[in-house]
Amino acid sequence: MNHELILGLLVFTPLLGAFALPLASLVSEKFRNALAFAAACVPALCSALLVPAVLGGGTVSIDMPLGVGGSFLYADGLAVFMALVSSSLCVVIVVYSFGYIRRYEERSEYYLMVVLFLGAMMGLVFSRNLIYLFVFWEITAFTCWRLIGFFREPAIVLKADKAFFITVFGALAMLAGFFIVYEETGSFDLGVIKARLGGAPIPDLAAALILVGILSKSATLPLHTWLPDAGVAPSPVTALLHAAVLVKIGVYAFARLFVATMCLSGAWGVVVPAIAAASALVSAGAALVETDMKRIIAYSTVSQIGFIFLGLSVGTETALAGGLLYILMHGIAKGGLFLCAGIVEQATHTKDITKMGGLAKRMPLTAAAFLLCAFSVMGIPPFGGFFSKYLVISGAVGAGQVAIAAAFVLGACMTILYLFRLFSAVFMGEEKIRVEGEGTRGMVGSVTFLAALSLLSGVLVAFPSAFVRDALAALGGGAG
Repeated sequence: MNHELILGLLVFTPLLGAFALPLASLVSEKFRNALAFAAACVPALCSALLVPAVLGGGTVSIDMPLGVGGSFLYADGLAVFMALVSSSLCVVIVVYSFGYIRRYEERSEYYLMVVLFLGAMMGLVFSRNLIYLFVFWEITAFTCWRLIGFFREPAIVLKADKAFFITVFGALAMLAGFFIVYEETGSFDLGVIKARLGGAPIPDLAAALILVGILSKSATLPLHTWLPDAGVAPSPVTALLHAAVLVKIGVYAFARLFVATMCLSGAWGVVVPAIAAASALVSAGAALVETDMKRIIAYSTVSQIGFIFLGLSVGTETALAGGLLYILMHGIAKGGLFLCAGIVEQATHTKDITKMGGLAKRMPLTAAAFLLCAFSVMGIPPFGGFFSKYLVISGAVGAGQVAIAAAFVLGACMTILYLFRLFSAVFMGEEKIRVEGEGTRGMVGSVTFLAALSLLSGVLVAFPSAFVRDALAALGGGAG
């Protein structure tokens, strides 16, 4: 099996295939949808095929310097883990989109941007060079700008512009940090950078600038405000941004740059968990008082990303394992919540939870799927979210960060409160809006699948945990 070919197909099939989708729509809408589905499936399938190659610390690389030095694409356990999680969830979102997007205009552009976004994400995940990473990082910003502003209304476009400018500002700050690293090491190649640093921390200015980019993309306090506003996008887009891919770019970059490749000075070991704790608590507080269904779930995402940053920043093996497992468990469950919200929004024509109630009678499958996914986000055993949340908090305690761990326990309790509040307001009580049906079979099937996966990933946690161990080995091995 030619693993280099598989890696190339993984990245370039969605990157190049995206541009064929508008042409495919000239043949027929069904043909375009089938092509979009195939373009989304290829990265997921190729990621799965690369798993045996990276087990036990194996790597696959493609050398193509393009004038900036170093390898082009590089696959290890961490990259394959992230690619498989993101691309698999993207496949579910594309299937859901067939039912959700069919009533709107600009469908061809929608699928172009979704598939191009996936391709850029795959390029970013497997980039071994800081310049390539930045290029793919900015492609995701462009595609998200178009997707958030999908409905083209002036107020919606303004919020899309806000997301674009915040994330691009962060990216430019990050690029400045990359150049400082280049001044220190003489290379943009991650493997060379690690070897030349030899375990020495990078300058604090470089660390701060790179963290600005990471925090802006992952919607972490104080650069989080664009993410709740992104709820104006179609629900499959918000699922893509909040759960499956976009906000995970930031935490992946943190793991790749600051855990696997470069070291931060000791002060950052306190600063980053403190920022994560503040982000988790403030956004959870906002979710407790918000009345817009999608903004509540969005604030929840900001809060849960704080847990991932805690796991990746405190440095213990337990916390790191929890942080990586959290990426998977949160992606599955939060994707399900947003897709359920999309079914509710299309049926009720509102996102205001004060105008809803009793919807479980009319859409029992959606209500059950929402509740199961919510249980995982809350961290209720035996759902997958319980194990990741437990590992992160216990890892922080093991690292001596007891106060920070206590803050996250409070955040976990707040998560239970606002998600039960949301479920009760939407699905329980008196029926305020009469709705007919639950959406298409593809939409309901997608949320049912993610709900079942939220439970099975906990019951069968040994399987994802084994995958996480290989990704963890890549963090120890770094990029070299």
